[in-house]
Amino acid sequence: MTFYFAYFFRNPVRETLIDANLLYSPADGKVMGIEDIFDDEYLNAEAVKVTIFLSVFDVHVNRSPMLGEIKYQRYSCGGFAPAYKKAASFENERHAIGLEDKGKRILVIQIAGILARRIISWVTLGHQLKQGECYGMIKFGSSTEIIVPKPVEVLVKMGEKVEGGVTVIARNKDW
Repeated sequence: MTFYFAYFFRNPVRETLIDANLLYSPADGKVMGIEDIFDDEYLNAEAVKVTIFLSVFDVHVNRSPMLGEIKYQRYSCGGFAPAYKKAASFENERHAIGLEDKGKRILVIQIAGILARRIISWVTLGHQLKQGECYGMIKFGSSTEIIVPKPVEVLVKMGEKVEGGVTVIARNKDW
C-alpha cells in the first residue's frame, strides 16, 4: 500500500513551453468528451468543453492551462458518482476556477469521482498562475473539465491520452 500511495501522489517535473495562444491540458488522463455548450457559470458565452477522465493510475495534480489570475472560484459539495458519467459534472463535489489574462478567460473544473473523496486547492481568488503551474489535486479517480469560449480550435480527439502541462488542448488564434 505504501508503494501505491507514493506512486499515486507523484508530481512529476514537467517543462511547459510558454505560449499565450495555446491552452495546455489541466490534467493527465483520457479525453472523454468534447462538446459545444453555453457556459453561464463564468464565461457567459458560447464555449467548448473538454472533459478529461483521470483513472487511479494517472497523475492527479492539476496544472494551469494558461497564464492568468484567478478571478472566479467556487467549491460545491456533492455526491461521488463515477467520474466518467455525464451526471458527475453536475452532481458530484467540484471546484471551479476562472482564469483571466488580458481579456482571455477560461474555466477549469475539478470533479470528484466514486473513489475521489477530496479535492485539494492550493490557490485562491487573486492568485496569479503561470502556464503549467500546479494549483490543486483530486485524490483518486476523478475528472477535470476545461471550458473555453469560442472561437477555439480544439487539438485533441475523443479517447486521446493527455498529460497535464504538456499536451496542447486548444489554440485560439484571436488571442
